[in-house]
Amino acid sequence: MDQMSKTILLVEDNPDDVKLTLRAFKRNNMLNPIVVARDGVEALDFLFARDAYAERAGKPPPTLVILDLKLPKLDGLEVLRAIRGDDRTKFIPVVILTSSKEQQDLMQGYALGANSYVRKPVDFTEFMEAVRLLGIYWLMTNQPPPERHTA
Repeated sequence: MDQMSKTILLVEDNPDDVKLTLRAFKRNNMLNPIVVARDGVEALDFLFARDAYAERAGKPPPTLVILDLKLPKLDGLEVLRAIRGDDRTKFIPVVILTSSKEQQDLMQGYALGANSYVRKPVDFTEFMEAVRLLGIYWLMTNQPPPERHTA
């Protein structure tokens, strides 16, 4: 699978963090298509090809989900629970990228099946580097499970 076919689902409601993440991927020549979901319901609609994303039925799921925890409508932990609870999505790598410093969020994220938990660095340069390293590992180094189609 080439880089351009490895779609990323970025679930993030903060417009500044969305811009920074997109900028970090672009700056590091990671040209993967990135779909941005701004709340938990939209993320699940995309993953399960519902409502505004119904045309995705039968298309491959994203290669990676980058998931914030503090989201409107449905929080990130509930999104993770839904992803792991469905055979169509349970093997998609999910990286929690959050500003939460709560130990409970960390523990619950892993208990629900997160593949990685990364605290968002406050410093711009550190944030850019964290996203670069995430991209390199999850898109280029990690060996994903065989592709499964949703819906």
